[in-house]
Amino acid sequence: MSEDNKLVLALPKGRILKEVMPLVNAAGIIPEDAFDDPKSRALRFTTNLPNLDIIRVRSFDVATFIAFGAAHLGVAGNDVLLEFDSTEIYAPLDLDIGHCHLAVAELKEKSTDDDPAEWSHIRVATKYPVITQKFFETRGVQAECIKLNGAMELAPKMGLCQRIVDLVSTGDTMRANGLVEIEKIIDITSRLAINRTALKTRSEEISGFVEAFRGALDATKTK
Repeated sequence: MSEDNKLVLALPKGRILKEVMPLVNAAGIIPEDAFDDPKSRALRFTTNLPNLDIIRVRSFDVATFIAFGAAHLGVAGNDVLLEFDSTEIYAPLDLDIGHCHLAVAELKEKSTDDDPAEWSHIRVATKYPVITQKFFETRGVQAECIKLNGAMELAPKMGLCQRIVDLVSTGDTMRANGLVEIEKIIDITSRLAINRTALKTRSEEISGFVEAFRGALDATKTK
């Protein structure tokens, strides 16, 4: 089968990739050897299935590839899906991996006399301006969001803002930078996401992969 006719599964680089690969393998998908070769510069890989290739991209790019139909399905955290907020993405299955949460944090010394209930306008550094603004809008708070893609914990100490909204797993990075969590916004897990058009035009193939992942997930829960 030519590349143009293959389905494409988008997987995120980093920590989630390590967590999701046992499910991918249990779903019957085995990538070519180059996928596990740290020296390989390839980004697209064949699999043991003639109708499926895998691409490995940044977590936010998974949503972009799926939304625009360049990938037909993929794995993304619901933080990415909520921030991207595309009607072209359907996420039918929670894979129960990548557990963390999105939270508001500020410097420890600031938090001792700061009451979130009294906020009316705040400036926040975050990778998630859409989620952040929606969260504060529901409370009648105007959030001025400064978009950062990394080094979030530096922002309050450098005077860029007083608060950040970021992912929290263990909380070690925040504590190491003198920050404390003051509000949880939402719990995060990774989901199987699908391009809606692909689901309509290649329903049998896509549905087969959804059921394969569902079966793999059920199998891990019974162990």
